[in-house]
Amino acid sequence: MLIGLYEGFISSPLKLDALPFSSSGQGGSKDGLQVLTLEEVQKHNSEESAWIIVGDKVYDVTDFLHMHPGGADIILRHAGKDVDEIFSSIHSPTVLKMLRPDQCVGMINVKELPSRQGDIEEQARIKRAREAIPPVAAMVNLYDFEEIAKKVLSNTAWAYYSSAAEDEASHANNLNSFKRYWFRPRVMRAVADIDMKTSILGVDTALPIFVSPAALAGLGHPEGEVNITRGAGKAGIIQGISSNASRTIEDIAAARIDGQALFFQLYINKDRKESERIIRQIDDLGFKGIMLTVDAPVLGKRERDIRNRPPVSDDETPGGKRGVSANLDSFFEINLQWADVAWLKGITSLPIVIKGIQTVEDVELAIEHGADAVYLSCHGGRQLDYAPAAMDVLWELRQRRPECFAKAEIYIDGGVRRGSDVVKALALGAKAVGLGRPFLYANGTYGERGVKRAIEILEEEIATTMRLVGARSLSELVPDMVQRDDVAFVALRDRQ
Repeated sequence: MLIGLYEGFISSPLKLDALPFSSSGQGGSKDGLQVLTLEEVQKHNSEESAWIIVGDKVYDVTDFLHMHPGGADIILRHAGKDVDEIFSSIHSPTVLKMLRPDQCVGMINVKELPSRQGDIEEQARIKRAREAIPPVAAMVNLYDFEEIAKKVLSNTAWAYYSSAAEDEASHANNLNSFKRYWFRPRVMRAVADIDMKTSILGVDTALPIFVSPAALAGLGHPEGEVNITRGAGKAGIIQGISSNASRTIEDIAAARIDGQALFFQLYINKDRKESERIIRQIDDLGFKGIMLTVDAPVLGKRERDIRNRPPVSDDETPGGKRGVSANLDSFFEINLQWADVAWLKGITSLPIVIKGIQTVEDVELAIEHGADAVYLSCHGGRQLDYAPAAMDVLWELRQRRPECFAKAEIYIDGGVRRGSDVVKALALGAKAVGLGRPFLYANGTYGERGVKRAIEILEEEIATTMRLVGARSLSELVPDMVQRDDVAFVALRDRQ
């Protein structure tokens, strides 16, 4: 997320409301700006002069090279090129308005950009798919949003959202993990009235679910995370905000309803002062907690995302980094250690959730180092392939170290697609359960309406499952209601 990174550029805002023009001529001027050729822009690809194309305008970002928190390499990798798609998906629409007027050095005829030719066909495909989309009320379960998303999202959005690490084994295992756990329902209980309310680190929530922090909701919808904030607020659940959100933290905070709680996902920056500044900002904006993400010293190899951006030449991909995700980890602290938890607690009074724990041993270490909550997650299978599913780690924690549940709140995410998945995790001791991709798909297909419908589906399924297992409140969901059955899972898998 670009949080206050452009203060050095702020002056009078540019006028960015001009539509792409159709003139085929080169040279001259339009709207007072010089009309540039692609060949001219391509010359400006160095530290001495770095230009980029966004929309139908050309910007000189040379002065920003050494202010970027991820270093100059990210910008230089794209200097002299058309970066419209990747820039627009990662950055808030307000970012360019912060540049000085003189940093817009000209305009360009987008119809003559090779990089835009594929856009025309894709936009036509998306338009046809959008016109045929069923009403949001037709969504019966969360899988329905994913099926629609395949048809209506851009290739870039679908590749990024659906991608996982390498062979995608961890992602598949996440989805399968809940099928290993079966209910032991109790009957003859009065279940007409049930209570699904709970709290997360003292913050009340209408349901035992939350929005997992997931990057770049703007790839699926221009409003990005703002849609999710509005939907979550109206449903009374908590949203985790990604450090790599498409919209600014101010945009997201402004979209809250009264009393709505947000948590911020923090990747500790190599520049600790930058992390301190962000923490001060989220504190000032009234965020209720920090989700310290610890499973991404580097990004996993997300091959679907990589293949969506094939190289034109070897020189185009220094270090072999491609795809949307290649731009996300440049500022991450690769040497993060347990001692850094004490550093973080020393600069903020906000509760700390340690996200990305994948073993029982690290649950114990997280608690030992002062975590207020432990978040079991393998990053949706996007990081280390063949990392364990959070549901399996939760089961192991219940068997080996049940005392940990009394020392810190435990959350999980990864592969959750049903209300019954949520209930299984709650019965084993999770305080709340997060969902990431389902909300990206819901937002990318129907915007805020999709987010609201996804939450309604989960609420309906959680309520039904609670009644059928014989629980009137979340406190009545106990470990004895769930058993692991690998034999039944194998039989189910083979049948499918």
